[in-house]
Amino acid sequence: MKYQYPVEEVTTNEAWRVFRIMAEFIEGFEVLGKIPRAVSIFGSTRTPPGDKDYQKAEETARRLAREGYAIVTGGGPGIMEAANKGATMAKGVSVGINIELPREQKPNKYIKTYLNFRYFFVRKVMFVKYAVAFVIFPGGFGTLDEFFEPLQLIQTHKIKPFPLILVGKDYWKGLVDWIRGVLLTRGKISPEDVNLFCILEEPEEIVNFIKEKTK
Repeated sequence: MKYQYPVEEVTTNEAWRVFRIMAEFIEGFEVLGKIPRAVSIFGSTRTPPGDKDYQKAEETARRLAREGYAIVTGGGPGIMEAANKGATMAKGVSVGINIELPREQKPNKYIKTYLNFRYFFVRKVMFVKYAVAFVIFPGGFGTLDEFFEPLQLIQTHKIKPFPLILVGKDYWKGLVDWIRGVLLTRGKISPEDVNLFCILEEPEEIVNFIKEKTK
C-alpha cells in the first residue's frame, strides 16, 4: 500500500523554513563569491592562546594571507580565533562562518567578514564551495566531521580533489592507523583513498604544499 503523507502535517512554519534555507544560501553565495581563493581552517574551540596548536594555526593563516589566500573559519574561539587573528595581522581577508547553537558561540574579534547560519548543512556547503584547501588542526567531534565531509565528497567524486591536510602527526596517528589498519585491510576503502589526505606539521610546509597544489 502506497503511503500518503498527510497534508495537515505540513505546517506553515515548515513551509517557510524552505525560504529561510534559500535565504542562507543566497547570502552565503553573494558574500563569499567576492573573496579570493580561500583556505578553510578548522580545529578545537577549546585550544587556548599560547598553546602550540594555537600558535601554529595563527602562523599558518598569517603566511597564507600573505600569499593572497582568504582565511575562512567557523568564527568561534580556539583554533578559529587563531586563524582569523593570523589573517588579520597579515592584513588579509579574514572570514568567520558562525553557526547558531543552543549554547551561544560568540564570534571572535579578528573576523572582518562575518556570516551567521542556522543550518549546519548550508554552512558546510560554504566551507567547501569556496575553499581550495582544508587545514585541520587537532579538535573534537566537530573537527572530525569537518575532516570526513570533504574526504567523502572527494572519494565519491562529488567535488574536485584539493589539499586536505591534518596538522599534528602525534595527534592524528591513531586515526590514520585505524584508517589504514582497519578500513583498508578489511576492504571498506580502496588503497588510493588513503592518499586523499596528508599529515603535515609546520606552517611553512603546510603553506608550501598548498601553494604547490593550487597553482
